[in-house]
Amino acid sequence: MLIMEVDVLIVGAGPTGLTLACDLARRNVSHRLIEAMDGPVRGSRGKGVQPRSLEVFDDLGIVDAVIAGGRFNLPMIFHDAGPGVMPPNRTGPNHRPDAPYATTLLTPQWHVEASLRARLVELGGEVEYATKLLDFEQDGDIVIARVEIEGRGTDIRARWLVGCDGGRSAVRRCLGVPFLGETHEDIRMWVGDVQVTGLDRECWHVWPSPAAFLALCPLPGTDRFQFQAAIPATETREPSTEAFQNLVWARTGRDDIRLSDAEWLSLWRANVRMVDHMRIGRVFLAGDAAHVHSPAGGQGMNTGIQDAVNLGWKLAAVLDGADESLLDTYDEERLPVAANVLGLSSELTKKAFTKEMKATDTTLQLGVNYRDRNLSIDWQRPTNKLRAGDRAPDAPGLSSAEGTVRLFDLLRGLHASVLTFGIDPSDEGRDLIDRYGGDVAYIRIDRQGAASNGSWIDTEGHAFRHYAPQDDTLMVIRPDGYVGLMTSARTCEGLSTYLQRIFGLSRRNCEKLRN
Repeated sequence: MLIMEVDVLIVGAGPTGLTLACDLARRNVSHRLIEAMDGPVRGSRGKGVQPRSLEVFDDLGIVDAVIAGGRFNLPMIFHDAGPGVMPPNRTGPNHRPDAPYATTLLTPQWHVEASLRARLVELGGEVEYATKLLDFEQDGDIVIARVEIEGRGTDIRARWLVGCDGGRSAVRRCLGVPFLGETHEDIRMWVGDVQVTGLDRECWHVWPSPAAFLALCPLPGTDRFQFQAAIPATETREPSTEAFQNLVWARTGRDDIRLSDAEWLSLWRANVRMVDHMRIGRVFLAGDAAHVHSPAGGQGMNTGIQDAVNLGWKLAAVLDGADESLLDTYDEERLPVAANVLGLSSELTKKAFTKEMKATDTTLQLGVNYRDRNLSIDWQRPTNKLRAGDRAPDAPGLSSAEGTVRLFDLLRGLHASVLTFGIDPSDEGRDLIDRYGGDVAYIRIDRQGAASNGSWIDTEGHAFRHYAPQDDTLMVIRPDGYVGLMTSARTCEGLSTYLQRIFGLSRRNCEKLRN
């Protein structure tokens, strides 16, 4: 039997697994990404990419490719309001100073996956299709996974295993972890991707009614619409183009709307479930393997992407010398987020049949935070705008001799960042930052007219407005874009401890920190 070894084995090549693979590949972490399916799945499924996920894709280098296949601010027309009546756009502008992407991008999930796969290939990785996980066991410092490749059994030995294999997760099943929650058989929908004639592709068409909800949404970059329709619990027919067509005629009263050439058909049931632990020894659960949601509000796919980003840099840090306890913070930080998203998506399901849904920082996932967690430390009194654990805001208009950039341009990459505002760290603090080399970038931001050598001038005032620092504030921005530490630049209290916590005495930094 062939035995292979790798640092991280990822099971499942949907958006969560692909995002994790891309993040590990760019950090030079050896990994394998296996998928039981024979190839990519064609189907819109999750079609809303939230701004926080677009920020992740920006960091991964694929945001332009993802946006190129999508559309912002697609108008939604409620046909019960009368012919030609279109409510105002509910999502606002596409950007704002603290967020370069401030509205949901509409694009089919398969397009997101295709963009991630292309990036993974650029980074030297690949998806291993037709590779099915049979079972695994944890043995000391390794996980031994038994997989089947074209009928041939193979063992893969990995330091860590991550299950990103969906709601029917084989990884979760092998772990014996309960999937807590319930299935609402009275809340069901037919979903599919079909060609449609008789409807304008410039609008998302909705016939709202709790009992007879129907929506036809044009999928940008394709010639198809996504069909969604509530069906009664007594419905026994399988999804089909004919059944979809008859339902459209019955609910719209229009015989000019014609459906054809269904590419993907599915029956959706309202599953609201999650695990009570996302880490079990050397095995992690992420995305739908850990939590399943209503599709309302576009939360599920995006939550899985955020799981992957939270875990990726921590796995890389531990493999490079950080204490293994860093991985406990994945479960600590992401489990409450999953629970909150389950509640949010359930509430949005109730509103999906009405005109009450509104975009907020919560639904856009810009408001997700890790406040009061072990990696979120407020040594300095929090401002009224920002606390440790919050997503680090963007700020355009930072100028220096090198040009003008957004703050996100400086934060982009594999490193953590130390930010100060109008003051340099103490000599001890600056020496510590220098010793961490490429793992930590130092960014000093000054107000207009108060430049010093090497600083960035906040020409438009957005950095000082959104970060609202005290006179001596120093912040550490984690590699995943969240504020980790808030302290004083004069004392740098806790800085050494914090950087060692998230990077450890890594192979790259051990020698520097001894000198």
